[in-house]
Amino acid sequence: MDHLICDIAKHIQFRLVDISDAEFILSLRTDPTKNKFISSVENDLEAQRQWLIDYKQRERNSKEYYFIIESLDQEKLGTIRIYDLKGDSFCWGSWILKQDAPAYAAIEAVLSIYEIGLYRLGFAQSHTDVRKGNQAVISFLTDFGAVITHEDDNDYYFRMTQQKYEQTKKKYRRFLKTAS
Repeated sequence: MDHLICDIAKHIQFRLVDISDAEFILSLRTDPTKNKFISSVENDLEAQRQWLIDYKQRERNSKEYYFIIESLDQEKLGTIRIYDLKGDSFCWGSWILKQDAPAYAAIEAVLSIYEIGLYRLGFAQSHTDVRKGNQAVISFLTDFGAVITHEDDNDYYFRMTQQKYEQTKKKYRRFLKTAS
């Protein structure tokens, strides 16, 4: 995949993470205002670097893609990841934006992740799990058009089909470089 993986949004772009992003990623994952609903990690920079080294092998094997969300002038705004590739479906998560990221970055990041998963990687749908207490993301995904397929004690499980995304994309076209 290209270094700059997705640049369809008006204000942001994605690039694949690099080992040098370890400190930024760790700062997001250990931020107490951001990490309430994600897998916990130790505040250990060397462990984060090692995780990224291992991840880069999964990336080379087309098993997973981890992105830095950047402004067009390459300011790091957050992270997002594609993983758990199953049949015609991909999972996305590790979606964290830094505290002062512009509001449009969230919408543009989700549009971009669907563009990559559905069109560049060729999947027909996505699946995503969200902790039940994460009301902001639950509301965001529901408003975006994702459907809850089931739940367990901890999580809601969402699905977004390509057909539903096409409808949603029309609603949010003002966030894309070319309104389609």
